Amino acid sequence: MNSAKLNTIAGAVLFVLLVTMGLGMLSDIIFAPSEPEKPGYEIVVAEAGGEGEAEAAAEEPQVEPIGVRLASASAEDGEKLLRACASCHAFEQGGPNKVGPVLWDIVGRHPGSVDGFRYSGAMQEYGESTEAWAYENLDAFLAAPKQVVSGTSMGYAGMRKPEDRANLIAYLRTLSDDPVPLPDAAQ
Repeated sequence: MNSAKLNTIAGAVLFVLLVTMGLGMLSDIIFAPSEPEKPGYEIVVAEAGGEGEAEAAAEEPQVEPIGVRLASASAEDGEKLLRACASCHAFEQGGPNKVGPVLWDIVGRHPGSVDGFRYSGAMQEYGESTEAWAYENLDAFLAAPKQVVSGTSMGYAGMRKPEDRANLIAYLRTLSDDPVPLPDAAQ
């Protein structure tokens, strides 16, 4: 190989390095990062009983009582919502306990009372202070399990739509030989 070819190769390599460095500097100029005045994110926490709480309550739509929602609820639509529950719960009479207890005859049953299922301490305490899974506390629990039973081992975040909760509760009501009567819709 002669020196002219070596000079051409060396020149090409140096040219590629020069172009790469130039593009790097150019991109730093074009996409220059801006430094924030104060690093991090500001987290605003509403004070208890302050204006923020009143504004949040005003923004949240009022949810109809469960009795009213159950009057127009569809058990068939509720059955379609079981996919979120089926991985942890069984629904048939005499069914096995899974990660969660069997939900047959849940409406009207005492919380934390399924034989052979090991409940969390929080759910056992809730069961001691609650007579039965009534429509109202089932609705609240399905909306936000960790708020109703703080410390529950149930990993479900909650069901946001009140209509979906009513449909699911209407279906759960059918999972019984003697379903609990529906609450008065006027409540």
